[in-house]
Amino acid sequence: MSYNINKNGYYGEFGGAFIPEMLYPNIEELKLNYVKFMNDPDFKKEFNQLIINYVGRPTPLYFAKQLSKRYNTKIYLKREDLCHTGAHKINNTIGQILVAKKLNKTRIIAETGAGQHGVATATVCALMGIECVIYMGELDIERQAPNVARMKMLGAKVIPAKSGSKTLKDATNEAIRDWINNPENTHYIIGSVVGPHPYPDMVARFQAIISEEIKWQLESMEGSSSPDYIIACVGGGSNAAGAFYHYLDDKNVKLIAVEASGMGIDSGKSAATSILGNTGVIHGSKTLLMQTKDGQITEPYSISAGLDYPGIGPMHANLYKTKRAEFISITDSQAMKAGIELSRLEGIIPAIETAHAFAVLENKKFKKEDIVVINLSGRGDKDLDTYINYFKL
Repeated sequence: MSYNINKNGYYGEFGGAFIPEMLYPNIEELKLNYVKFMNDPDFKKEFNQLIINYVGRPTPLYFAKQLSKRYNTKIYLKREDLCHTGAHKINNTIGQILVAKKLNKTRIIAETGAGQHGVATATVCALMGIECVIYMGELDIERQAPNVARMKMLGAKVIPAKSGSKTLKDATNEAIRDWINNPENTHYIIGSVVGPHPYPDMVARFQAIISEEIKWQLESMEGSSSPDYIIACVGGGSNAAGAFYHYLDDKNVKLIAVEASGMGIDSGKSAATSILGNTGVIHGSKTLLMQTKDGQITEPYSISAGLDYPGIGPMHANLYKTKRAEFISITDSQAMKAGIELSRLEGIIPAIETAHAFAVLENKKFKKEDIVVINLSGRGDKDLDTYINYFKL
């Protein structure tokens, strides 16, 4: 059994493209071309040059000595926080801006929650001289002010989504509306492994650079390219998809996906989709999502703006359903505590999204000889206000 996408755009029973008629030409054009583009030698050359000289890859695989000592196991951190713009998101936006150029698109739109994808999109649009419009929930604009300022400095127009919970789901709705109205000149850079096929696969392929590097870095450090565990946080799930990608079919590597349970699974203020969700369609894809009995989407909640999405990507829905990955839910307080611990033990302040992944160390026992890789997906600059207010620093 393969855990990768099949020729019809499905991971097991999840995936597909459930889209308005107006978007069929765009989705078809993407579907027919994205793999061809990615295998084109000129595309590869330009992508690789940018990923090395502009993004700063490869990112280090860092042995966390203090953390390893604290939890009595071998812990390595994949340092995606050291990418240009401060998170893994740039891997995908570099790839997609090159795809957009190949398709002769002159305008880019994107959605963003924590703002990292918005910043990464605004960055590549500035780099390529292309018009950029970012949709962001009104609530997220308030709690992620530094990233909003960065987007504006980079020349992007930031449009607030004022409906619903005024967070990521609503920003995505607005971006899709825009795309329906401007299908000919606009490419929508989706920031996670969500949305209609081919987006989940395309984003996962661009993020797969993460696990590609882990393999050879671990080989040189441990004499084996396979760790015992890979841990990553999941909202939509692009950083997890990238960290898992080259290990999906290697059953010896245990995959741990970490979701935000907010105030607690049964609190009514949570974003633990795998536990609370049922099969449904959101933003063009059949996946697991939080919804009422009559199919209305439930408002998600997390202290981290990047994890309060009511669904997960179809790849992750399939990993959950088939039990290929273990899903662990972490509360706000557990995540915040883990963020402070990493800061004080290793001198690295993580994004609050990423801190959820580190909280697993308190909640699961590892053997002394285990090799545990945690994908450190983003740095915490954008979350300093939240940390300061939470801990009264």
